[in-house]
Amino acid sequence: MKICVCIKQVPASNKIETDEKTGVLKRAGTESKMNPYDLFAIETALRLKEKFGKDNCKVTAVTMGPMQAKSVIREAFMMGVDEGYLLSDRAFAGADVLATSYTLSQGMKKIGGFDLYICGKQTTDGDTAQVGPELSEHLNIPHASWVRSIDNADERGIEVTVELAEVTQKIRMNYPCLITTEKDIFQPRLPSYRRKLATEDREVRVLTLSDMPDNNEDHYGMSGSPTKVEKIYTPKDDKSRVVIEGDSDHAAGEITKALYARKFI
Repeated sequence: MKICVCIKQVPASNKIETDEKTGVLKRAGTESKMNPYDLFAIETALRLKEKFGKDNCKVTAVTMGPMQAKSVIREAFMMGVDEGYLLSDRAFAGADVLATSYTLSQGMKKIGGFDLYICGKQTTDGDTAQVGPELSEHLNIPHASWVRSIDNADERGIEVTVELAEVTQKIRMNYPCLITTEKDIFQPRLPSYRRKLATEDREVRVLTLSDMPDNNEDHYGMSGSPTKVEKIYTPKDDKSRVVIEGDSDHAAGEITKALYARKFI
């Protein structure tokens, strides 16, 4: 059993600047951390490893980003992940969700042989919740999003419970397949200092554009991103207000006039 966990390094603060021309976050010099939702994905993978046995299951973490993103792979090692890959190349920079998921799929095809792919449901910097499902499309495998629980897993497939807006579904998929996990599916374990010492010399393998099955630079980064940012601006902090006094009929009339005046209705 081979499990691939997709993780990401995100800004540790929500106070981060955006390039007004490109729409890309300015990450240089910004304190970073592992995406919180990915901790639940890692824990899910490690619980499955415990179920199948460490001799029968390997967990691999994959991330895309600059070289500093190696730190989240090392954190994954400290939680119990067996190996890690960083996809890093200037050609990957500025990718939207489509180009990001395509790059990840190419890296995973290069590594090869995974039975189960696990992603956190979303990231705290993009919040799109699209990379996991798009990754499954690039890999041409079935997926289940918003997985609340793992009901069963055997050598052939996995059974999960999915929490949708109005219904709860139970789904079984054969491997290979992909799931995105809800937070609190399991309580993530803390990184171990003992594992930190044991894995400090473990290699984080780096894959670049030249390693990918598809070497066409136009399919990656900003060139491969169909999303175009028209304009970015900081919303005005307008704290002005109007106080209307009187009975409810008078207040309702004045509110209606104000809304019409501002062309809200």
